[in-house]
Amino acid sequence: MQDGLPPPARLRAMFVIVLGIAMSVLDTSIVNLALPGIARDLQASAAQSVWVVNAYQVATLGLLLPCAMLGDLVGYRRVYLSGLALFTGASLGCVLADSLPTLALWRAVQGLGSAGIMGVNAALVRRIYPARLLGRGVALNSVVVATAAVAGPSVSAVILSLGPWPWLFALNLPLGLLVLWLGYGALPHNATARPQGIGLSWPDVLMNMLMFGLVFLGADMLGRRVGAVPTAGGLATGLALLAAGIAVGVVYLRRQWHLPVPLFPVDLLRIPVFRLSMCTSVGAFAAQMLAYVGLPFFLLDGLGRSPVEAGLLITAWPLGTVVAAPLAGRLIGRYPDGLLGGIGLGLFASGLGLLALLPAHPTGADIVWRMALCGMGFGLFQSPNNHTIVTSAPVHRSGGASGML
Repeated sequence: MQDGLPPPARLRAMFVIVLGIAMSVLDTSIVNLALPGIARDLQASAAQSVWVVNAYQVATLGLLLPCAMLGDLVGYRRVYLSGLALFTGASLGCVLADSLPTLALWRAVQGLGSAGIMGVNAALVRRIYPARLLGRGVALNSVVVATAAVAGPSVSAVILSLGPWPWLFALNLPLGLLVLWLGYGALPHNATARPQGIGLSWPDVLMNMLMFGLVFLGADMLGRRVGAVPTAGGLATGLALLAAGIAVGVVYLRRQWHLPVPLFPVDLLRIPVFRLSMCTSVGAFAAQMLAYVGLPFFLLDGLGRSPVEAGLLITAWPLGTVVAAPLAGRLIGRYPDGLLGGIGLGLFASGLGLLALLPAHPTGADIVWRMALCGMGFGLFQSPNNHTIVTSAPVHRSGGASGML
């Protein structure tokens, strides 16, 4: 196998990867601000309009691993470009949707396209960069995902200030066509050799979708009960969905455990360093997301800051990540991933602790440097940890490792 692409080709390929990932991640949260307008224009309730978000997230989550395995079987380039084409075409469907069910359906198709993009992007990065520079590619990948994840509301606000909500999806059309055109010439091919008797099993795909979908919807429903007037029906439905998802998951994972190349990569989780890195990643992301959810309430309700002030203060966090992740990428290979990740986690935990110990009446500077410390710590942790996850998997299972990211 060729060790990466030469510099000019590498730059073109990463430009395609970066734009595709940014579009996919942005569409996770870009419609949140538009939900009231969507509900009004399509004559739906606020509760029904949430499916515009849920349909995309459930489809992406449930089909991420199947798309990753498909990349191992038929080629990462083919899956990535097919996902991008589907995502772009579904964006046109969203623009033209004249009812909420139609919009939710096209959002689910968009989610399938997003799963194709996200499921193999790390595997493609492994093909694009030579082994000695892979850390830089992983770091760039991490920066784009982190930035796009928090930029959604801001990008949405700018677009909605210029036009109606269909413009949120119309933006994907020229960008998607540009990335498709560039991608056909820039992304590397990878030879695929399907082992005898190994392929995608439709029962496994269905159980994977049910497990992730039911758990997501149950957790989402229970989460929306927080701060709301409790109802026995809503609580019972959320718990039932969560329990059903866990039950399907038990059956599904027991089935996966005995397969030579499982859809849910339990074979990779048997590798100690992969398992440890994945568990650490889940814990760090959970801590970050809890902070992202709680900090706006703390700044707005607890400290009485305006929405603009709160947004600017929180921006210090992703900016810290953007600064630290490329630095970590350059240090990968010079120092052990475990050392870099451990220092990053220490800084991240220190930042969270210092935020919890804020004085009663903090200044903006008091908040900003603590936010920046959290972001820098997370960025310093994420890049080497993702590098370990990608490189600890065998080359022929790069798709499975990519799907777990």
